[in-house]
Amino acid sequence: MLHISIANMNCGGCAKGVRATLSEAAPGTEVTIDLEQRQVRVAATEVAPLLAALLADGWKATTVPG
Repeated sequence: MLHISIANMNCGGCAKGVRATLSEAAPGTEVTIDLEQRQVRVAATEVAPLLAALLADGWKATTVPG
């Protein structure tokens, strides 16, 4: 499970956009969003394509240890 922090995910609309970006980058991958902590957990093994997709869509995404 990958943990990604998204600094500019502030509301439900943002969470919906993040989920759409991740679903497009890794179709069928399980995504769990914690809006309060501004983090997502993704059931994937490679983080680089996910971060690239998020950054391309304007999300301030970084990996979180864990």
